[in-house]
Amino acid sequence: MTLEGKQLIGQQAVTSDGKPIHAVDPATGETLSPAYPAGGQIEVERACDLAWAAFDAYRETGLEARAAFLETVADEIEAIGDDLITRAMAESGLPRARLEGERGRTCGQLRLFANVVRAGEWLDVRLDPALPERQPMPRADLRQRHIALGPVAVFGASNFPLAFSV
Repeated sequence: MTLEGKQLIGQQAVTSDGKPIHAVDPATGETLSPAYPAGGQIEVERACDLAWAAFDAYRETGLEARAAFLETVADEIEAIGDDLITRAMAESGLPRARLEGERGRTCGQLRLFANVVRAGEWLDVRLDPALPERQPMPRADLRQRHIALGPVAVFGASNFPLAFSV
């Protein structure tokens, strides 16, 4: 795992020009490298623009593709291996067992959510067939499902450094 001090916006590693933010090892007070320059309005707007650009296409992806995406995220987190735990220990002061448990819970939840996505029950699909002979007036074919309305910004909790928030 190579830390570069960049933000990930879309599919690009971006270096911004904001004030550098350093992680500090709470056990030693040591400033950890690299520094991460703070993002500003330009970076936020770029991230929001990219989210909106991807939204319509992603909203129409199939359930299997969405589930596979979540499982891939879990696989990639696990693939980082011990480097992730070591860095999280240095940045948080939390013990190895706690962080390994967090990583396991996060990956387990991602896989659980993948199964929920595959099941599709959350869409709450309802189909009411047309009743052309109904009196006093015919009823049209009625269909309903839950659909996403737009991108979501997530501000995650810092007390669980390897957890994700929704």
